[in-house]
Amino acid sequence: MTQNTAIVWNPSKTTRDALEAALPEGAEVSWFETTEDDPGRGAAESALAAGAELILAAGGDGTIRAVAEYLAETAATADLGIVPLGTGNLLARNLGVPLNNISAAVTRAFENEATTIDIGWADVHLSDEVRRRAFAVMAGFGIDAHMITETNDDLKDRAGWLAYVESLGRALSASAVIDIRLSVDGEDAVEDKAHTLLVGNCGMLQGGIALLPDADPSDGALDLLVLQADGVAGWLDTARNMMWDHGIKRLFARDTASEDDSGSASTIRRRMTALTVDLAEPRMFEVDGDTVGEATRVEFSIQAAALRVR
Repeated sequence: MTQNTAIVWNPSKTTRDALEAALPEGAEVSWFETTEDDPGRGAAESALAAGAELILAAGGDGTIRAVAEYLAETAATADLGIVPLGTGNLLARNLGVPLNNISAAVTRAFENEATTIDIGWADVHLSDEVRRRAFAVMAGFGIDAHMITETNDDLKDRAGWLAYVESLGRALSASAVIDIRLSVDGEDAVEDKAHTLLVGNCGMLQGGIALLPDADPSDGALDLLVLQADGVAGWLDTARNMMWDHGIKRLFARDTASEDDSGSASTIRRRMTALTVDLAEPRMFEVDGDTVGEATRVEFSIQAAALRVR
């Protein structure tokens, strides 16, 4: 058992007593609370300074992302354990960590061997500054970001991820098609259009929805999805591509790849290690469920094997 263990926990999501009850007998841990102003970076820094070899991040996606970001940024050798306590729990879902079960998640972190995963980075250009953010799952603008900003927080507390469905109609109306410029892996920039652009390190959302079905958090690459649907015909084509070509049809195919994987008339799919996106109009940008601000340019990159996760 790892002796130097730290718990970075969000006190708005659980209690210290509940976490202590899940610890293996004899485990000695140090405790570091997050705050509203600092969801995990400062706590992770303190945990590493205390010599932690295993850091359990207990909280929602914001807490997990902040701790993962600091570990990747500093190239720390400490392992990360995930105790998912949020609405989406996206990284936990993609890695098969037990949800809504503190004891099972803590046991998994103490008993399993570590595996390495990649981390994506987004340099987000706002009107007055550039903010650098890491993401373990996905980042982007459009429907995904608007569903997050338009979702009622009280409803999220009562209904969990189903609250996002309530905001979908408002998100659609807020996600107008705009002009963009894309430069993939240093290639010459090309003009295009989009209402939604997502870059993923992992591909699964709530409810088992595989938005980026080929995304692999350990393959050293990022997956791009651009949605361009405009009007009824465009949305029908998008629905076919998302639900049939990259959903139901895959269940019956021996090979997960299909001839349609590059996209459709209203979707673009690419795999890359770097991407620069210029937006003709500012759009709200999000990373792993946290909004960053209205972006006019975003530079994506991948940090391969950035984290050791239990």
